[in-house]
Amino acid sequence: MHYEELNGRAERNDFDAPCFTTPAGEIIGWRDSGVIRATGIRYARAQRFCAPKDEPPSTTPIQATQWSPASPQNTIPELNDALGVTEQEFHAVEGELHLSVTLPDNPAKAPRPVMVWIHGGSYVFGAGDLAVFDVRPLALEGNVIVVSVTYRLGLLGFLGGYANRPANLGLLDMISALRWINTNIAAMGGDPTNVTLFGHSAGGDAAAHLMIAEGTEGLFQRAIIQSAPLGISRGRAKMNTKMGQKAASLKDDAPIDEVLRRQTEVAESARGFGLKAAMPFGTQYGHYPLPSEDQADAAWRRVAAKIDLLIGTTAEETALFLVMSPRLMRLRKTPWVGEALCKAMVATTTRKVYQRDALTFARRHAQAGGLAYVYRLDWGKGRYPFGAAHTSDLPLLLGEPASWQHADIVKDVDEATLREHGQRLRALWADFARTGQLPPTGKLEPNLLEWWQAT
Repeated sequence: MHYEELNGRAERNDFDAPCFTTPAGEIIGWRDSGVIRATGIRYARAQRFCAPKDEPPSTTPIQATQWSPASPQNTIPELNDALGVTEQEFHAVEGELHLSVTLPDNPAKAPRPVMVWIHGGSYVFGAGDLAVFDVRPLALEGNVIVVSVTYRLGLLGFLGGYANRPANLGLLDMISALRWINTNIAAMGGDPTNVTLFGHSAGGDAAAHLMIAEGTEGLFQRAIIQSAPLGISRGRAKMNTKMGQKAASLKDDAPIDEVLRRQTEVAESARGFGLKAAMPFGTQYGHYPLPSEDQADAAWRRVAAKIDLLIGTTAEETALFLVMSPRLMRLRKTPWVGEALCKAMVATTTRKVYQRDALTFARRHAQAGGLAYVYRLDWGKGRYPFGAAHTSDLPLLLGEPASWQHADIVKDVDEATLREHGQRLRALWADFARTGQLPPTGKLEPNLLEWWQAT
């Protein structure tokens, strides 16, 4: 038996390796503490600034025993500290796109529901197989199959519309991954007619836009949209144009280090566009596969009856960004008024960027004939300095307590609490993925999460 260590987690190859005969080819995975993994599967290839090309069937066995590499990106030290991840976890590969499949290592009486994880990170950060995003507990406890998708980011995935470079390439990557899942997941014990997208932050924004993207009909039946910044997803055309002008002189074959340096300059050119500049890269309306911005609402109404929806936010989303800003933290420590001012700022920006538009999204969905639930996660309220901040749902949903041991976001939270409260949230997510239905109202106690059905 041979073990390799990567990102602090063991990978295993042995003579009892699980094997799946799929349309993609023979996939050889590995066993890991109650689950079967098939990791680092290439689902597409992607020439720079070009649409992805689905990976053709392999004539040789696919050794799915390595974690998916990240897409090229500039790491963000403050976010690394908040999540407890290290730069070593961001081993990057350009030109190939990967996904990983995790399922319980026990027989199933029927095909299992499939959940597709789309990581967040403002469309510039993250990877599907980060240790803190480990989907093993969710798959094992929920008796579901979870697929983690890695996609192109930043200048390589979410600008375009200039110099004959297409926009929405990262979104097209996700659609390619969904096609792979639709074609192959049945051979791995999954139900291709019961697929739930669940994405956080930019990943939630992507899930929302995949609902109306051309070519996705029938590829998923439910969406869980977590902390999506929908309040800054509109009115971005002028900002994107200015960013494109800054990026246009970059050569197609520039070294990747130069691309990433230019990405920083392109992001800085978005200053002056208000809160939108906080997430300068993103989806672009009027560029394939998305409708024009003035047709987006009608498109969401047309698909509402076909997609079950669970959408929500944390109670204090923008507290994360306050903590990550030395200037704002100095303000927070100002005697008498600092804490009150910062609380008011967090409440206002949380409502404007996240909560208001999530509720509007759910109401429109319900009024158009869809089933929609809204949630608010209160876990962490009152815990200094983050409170119920952006990303505070992730330690409950993904990873083991040990995965989060270096994360500032859950500092001083004991392992037993993290595990117990996480089990409750994971059960709710898996229940929704299984049936698309929840009780009309409900709470997870103690003071964890509240949800209600939208009308």
